Amino acid sequence: MESSVVTTPEFVTERKNVKDYVGVYAAGFAMGSADVVPGVSGGTVAFIVGIYEELIGSIRAIGRPVFWSAVIGMRWRDALRLINLLFLVTLGAGILSAILILAPGIEWMLINQPIIIWSFFFGQVVASITVVAPRVKIWSISRWVALALGAVGAYFLVGLVPVQTPETWWFLMLSGAIAICAMILPGISGSFILVLLGKYQFFINAVNQRDLVSIALAGIGALIGLVSFAQVLSWLFRRYHDLTVAALTGLMIGSLRKVWPWKETLQTMIDRHGVEAPLVERNIIPPLTVGNAFNFEILYALAAALLGVAVVLLVERIAMARNNH
Repeated sequence: MESSVVTTPEFVTERKNVKDYVGVYAAGFAMGSADVVPGVSGGTVAFIVGIYEELIGSIRAIGRPVFWSAVIGMRWRDALRLINLLFLVTLGAGILSAILILAPGIEWMLINQPIIIWSFFFGQVVASITVVAPRVKIWSISRWVALALGAVGAYFLVGLVPVQTPETWWFLMLSGAIAICAMILPGISGSFILVLLGKYQFFINAVNQRDLVSIALAGIGALIGLVSFAQVLSWLFRRYHDLTVAALTGLMIGSLRKVWPWKETLQTMIDRHGVEAPLVERNIIPPLTVGNAFNFEILYALAAALLGVAVVLLVERIAMARNNH
């Protein structure tokens, strides 16, 4: 069978040696480091290191007819070139490495220092809101309405969704599919989406315990999300950029309810490991004193939140400096 000639897509950066791909791996490690904590977007990091357009182009190519035409025609070399496979595999290896290295420390903090780690996450989300909102070029009435609807909807949604969401195969796949879409939305964290779905700590534990079934289900969902939802989100950004950003900003504002560090447990349940876990919680204001002494936990939490703010703002500043050159 005669093979038609397929040229290298214009979004692909030419790489000739191992050193070039070491750079791609390092970029993936940086993205994974960002994505493993709620508040920092791997998409923003992709902007910083200059691979965002190549990443989006490679992902979108998987869903295009020309790729599947090459697959059906068994023109494997053309198919691999169209989706920039070596780039995606190298980048994915970097992301996975970061997750495996950082997940144990985060799980330890969630168990032993929950106030501090959630304060850090809270600061990151607050800073992300200030970073994302200015991307709306003109704040018209419709965009303010989109922001308000997003904020109110998210506020009530995260209040209705219990901490212990289903651990069935379909929900794990759904979680992976929705969270992975954050990769193509600079400023929106995939881990933050998992927090909203009540699956952040679950997947951190799954990585540390090498729960391959749960990880595989999330991975399948992520692949489906990249190929399908990414097309829709990309279209929304191209056609209704400001309206979409306004709604996402509102979502983040309303979702701060979920990452507030101080909570009172109203109802518990026994999870699949036989451990008592919170089911229904409400946010509370921390006491200023413990006994007769000042509650220094407040200062530690404030420092952690400010550190979270600083991390996000630093990443954004580097991104802006790079884009201006």
